[in-house]
Formats: sequence, C-alpha cells, structure tokens
Amino acid sequence: MRLLSVAAAFALTAMPAYAADQAVTYPFDGSFEDAAFAVESAIVGRGLVIDYVSHTGEMLNRTAADVGSDVKLFEEADIFLFCSAQLSRKVMEADPMNIAHCPYGIFVAETAGDVIVGYRTYPDGEMQEIQGFLDEIVREALE
Repeated sequence: MRLLSVAAAFALTAMPAYAADQAVTYPFDGSFEDAAFAVESAIVGRGLVIDYVSHTGEMLNRTAADVGSDVKLFEEADIFLFCSAQLSRKVMEADPMNIAHCPYGIFVAETAGDVIVGYRTYPDGEMQEIQGFLDEIVREALE
C-alpha cells in the first residue's frame, strides 16, 4: 500500500506540483544520472559551491531492514545542498531566523521508472526570492 501511495504521488508530477505544500517537483525526461548531472551543472554554473550531496535513497535502501521495513521508496535519490552568499545575506538581513532555511537543497529522485527534480517550498515573504532562485536552477536543469 505504501509503495502504491508513493507511486501515485510521483504519477502526479506531469506538471509542477505541490506535494501538500512541501515541495515543488518536475518530471525529468531522462535517467537519474542525467538529472543529477544536470542539477549539479546548473548549480555550479551559477558560481555556487555544492557543500554536500546527501545520498538519501542509498541510505534508505541500506537501512530499510534495520528499521523493520521492506519498502523500497526510491531506486535512487540525492539531495544537493548549497548556499548563495548574496541571497542568504539578503534574506537573513531581513530576518535572521531565515537561517533555519539554509542551506538550500534540490533533490533528484527515481521511483517506479520515473525521475523527478524538485525543492522544498518556503514561507511567504523574503524567502520567496530563494524559492524563485531554486525554480530557475531546476528549470535550467530540465532543459
């Protein structure tokens, strides 16, 4: 049942989607590896440094049995974490508690043969500039 729910959620990614207002996702027409490379290139191409790549799918697959699960959520899933000094300063000068949203992340995931690229949503106000910035990066990776 859980796998069916996950598959159904990914099936809804034919256009930009908001998953319970938590994430914006786009389908990627290609392999996971191509999507990951495109995201990495789009981030680095803007002069940004990727601080960390979280191999979340690998971790979930590796630890499933340890936590009593046999559900495979993703074939692969990575999250690219990075910051923009200029934009981060701007939003944190507006409200220092915007530190809670840094670093920013763009994820690539594959499940049931579908590859998606996305990012979490941010609150109204100055963080919408960050959300727009992430959307630009993702759309560039989709080209």
